[in-house]
Amino acid sequence: MSEEAALSTFRHLPPDKQERVLTAALAEFADQGYHQASLNRMVAQAGIAKGSLYQYFPNKEGIFSYIFQYALKAVRRTLTTVKEETLEENFFTRLEKSLLAGVAFSREHPRIFSLYLKIQLDNHVPFREEFLAAVRRHATEYFASLVRRAQSRGELRPGVPRDAALFLLDAVFDRFLQAVAVPALDVTLGLHRATDAAIHQHIRELVGLLKEGLMA
Repeated sequence: MSEEAALSTFRHLPPDKQERVLTAALAEFADQGYHQASLNRMVAQAGIAKGSLYQYFPNKEGIFSYIFQYALKAVRRTLTTVKEETLEENFFTRLEKSLLAGVAFSREHPRIFSLYLKIQLDNHVPFREEFLAAVRRHATEYFASLVRRAQSRGELRPGVPRDAALFLLDAVFDRFLQAVAVPALDVTLGLHRATDAAIHQHIRELVGLLKEGLMA
């Protein structure tokens, strides 16, 4: 069976069965990493026969690729919602709310964020470069839309170097969310166990630094 035919079979399953398979696959890859992930555990958790899995996906790499796209779509839906709901707010408020939404997403969907971290840290994951580039591309597109609107409304000083600004925003947001998720990656703010109020305060401080800079 071709890859497209297999995926078509999967997409025609009842939604609840699709969700069982996706949830089980995401959990296995997020908890174990790609190379240690077991298809036997996956199908047992999903409550399906192993042979059925190969009717839906061509191989382990195919499952992994589909799970990544599934996770990325969930992230993009969240970003789209934030962008639309904050459209009339100023740029720096939008940054605050975007980062708050990112923290909420990482806590509500810890395995999606864990999957992302494992892809980052394992140089031998299939499609690694392609996947990481897709994450960065979507993040950059999101921040670019915020920057364009802010510039059109006169909220940023003239001459702000666009590419450098996008790189900085992406770096700050990605690093902050990593620190929330992994205690070892945060030796200053203590974000992993911080209360919602404390996290919001740290976000306000970071966005304030982006707004005002460090110069005396």
